[in-house]
Amino acid sequence: QVQLIESGGGLVQAGGSLRLSCAASGRTFSRYVMGWFRQAPGKEREGVAGINENGGSTIYADSVKGRFTISRDNAKNTVYLQMNSLKPEDTAVYYCASDLPSPFEDYGLGTPTYWGQGTQVTVSS
Repeated sequence: QVQLIESGGGLVQAGGSLRLSCAASGRTFSRYVMGWFRQAPGKEREGVAGINENGGSTIYADSVKGRFTISRDNAKNTVYLQMNSLKPEDTAVYYCASDLPSPFEDYGLGTPTYWGQGTQVTVSS
């Protein structure tokens, strides 16, 4: 069965950086479009970033463009989210997700099929 295990969350001051990792197992990782979503208290879950199967295409929410970078290492079955210049409004539970619809030009950050358990990111002001 598909498993997505996030790590790397924590508490950081505004302006700081964190790198989230998501280790996938249960099938051939390189065949699937991956992404990161987040949910802040009292808000709906929103898409943050997506990356296609070979890493050649990415998509970002406007709110994180220029600050966050998604990447993947298919040899390690892992997808990453490098978060720089963090703001208090980035505080949320961050979820790794798999099987996003593609291409991004048609679907944007659509609804994935599989989710991780989430990791908390808290940015203090």
